[in-house]
Amino acid sequence: MKNIRKGRFFGKGIKMENRPNILLLFPDHHRGDWLPYSDEIFKMLGMEKLPVKMPNLKSMMTGGTTFTNCITPSPLCAPARACLASGLNYDSCGVTNNDQDYPVSQKTFYSVLREAGYNVGGVGKFDLHKKTRYWGLDGWVDDLGKMGFTHAIDNEGKWDGYDSGKERPKGPYFKYLHDNKLVDMHVEDYKSRRGDKLAVFPTGLPEEAYCDNWISGNGINMIRKFPKGRPWFLQVNFAGPHSPWDITKDMKKSWEKIQMPQPAANDEHSRDTLNKIRQNFAAMLENIDRNTGLLIDEIRKRKELDNTIVIYSGDHGEMLGDKNRFGKSVPYRGSVSIPLVIWGKGIIKGAVSRMMVELQDLTKTIVELCGTAMPEAVHSISLKPFITGRSHQEMRQFQISGLNEWRMVSNGKYKGVFKNASLAEVYDIENDKFEVNNIIGSMPEAERELEGFFRCSSCNTS
Repeated sequence: MKNIRKGRFFGKGIKMENRPNILLLFPDHHRGDWLPYSDEIFKMLGMEKLPVKMPNLKSMMTGGTTFTNCITPSPLCAPARACLASGLNYDSCGVTNNDQDYPVSQKTFYSVLREAGYNVGGVGKFDLHKKTRYWGLDGWVDDLGKMGFTHAIDNEGKWDGYDSGKERPKGPYFKYLHDNKLVDMHVEDYKSRRGDKLAVFPTGLPEEAYCDNWISGNGINMIRKFPKGRPWFLQVNFAGPHSPWDITKDMKKSWEKIQMPQPAANDEHSRDTLNKIRQNFAAMLENIDRNTGLLIDEIRKRKELDNTIVIYSGDHGEMLGDKNRFGKSVPYRGSVSIPLVIWGKGIIKGAVSRMMVELQDLTKTIVELCGTAMPEAVHSISLKPFITGRSHQEMRQFQISGLNEWRMVSNGKYKGVFKNASLAEVYDIENDKFEVNNIIGSMPEAERELEGFFRCSSCNTS
């Protein structure tokens, strides 16, 4: 952990002691429709009720504002996180795949907060310098300071750690595994899973060494070390519920007899295989929720909860068997949908919105909640007016997500998928919620509108 400098106070008339702390909880692969929604919301989403218990997130949803129609600007780790950092869309963020590091000369909201006097921390899987494959054995590299962090324990993702740290650690998590004589067992475990990507057997790691629990512990320690009397921002980047489907033995026990809703349009996998994968995904979510509670309890112990805003979101989703697919990187609901819940000081309680939102909208939302501004974030639209009760207007006419050769455009009723700049798929997402039937050619008026949005998507604002 490093402390770069205190930063200079400036802002919009908000005294330093009144600025809210921000806790951003950021799992990897959490699809937006897997939340503890009400029966009514599940029905609206076209889903059976999920037997997933996330009491801490449920409490946030009850006491805050939930967005049920939030998407990622790109369903891949590094580009999505670059869009969040910069407030720019996929085509402008400077990171188009996982083989590029974030351009440190480009402004980040982390640096804006630091300049406004915040301690700016992060733990877990940042993926802002993913290409480099070196995280520092203490989780710090100098580029993190250039991006605006004052405190950081950046660690390897699941497969990045396995690929880079089998013999010698390149990051803090595998250093921990090496130091505690757990690395050989973990490497053999992952070697088996690479040969069978649908494997659901439990890991042999003890509970305290399971990556998300280790990340949460780092987050708790960082909160403890933030000096009192100065606002802080902390982003906790969980490794789960990213594949492989590795969960601890205790996590596995509680799910073995539970039946999960089946995916949409899957005729390639057995019901038992799909059920077990979805059980493990749910177990990872419940474990993240448990760790969320521990982090919030630490803030409560510091007597800072009344001046803290907690945000729960994620980089992208997971197909979980829909349309015979697993993983992300495709323009369909499971892959591009992400959760978004905002709870805390001054936030409207119990609100649920279907307004069209994108991940990089958090960029301006966060800096404005902290009493400052980031004009460079030109593709971000602040949600602050909505979540504080000053506005109830729809802010986007369309949503766009992209990766490599495809772009997805949605107007909330129809979704178009453009491949190599040509419209290739159209879905009636009001009636075909899991995008099973491609109806291209049957809705010319909607297709013209989607074409128009695609052509002006470089502005990505309404």
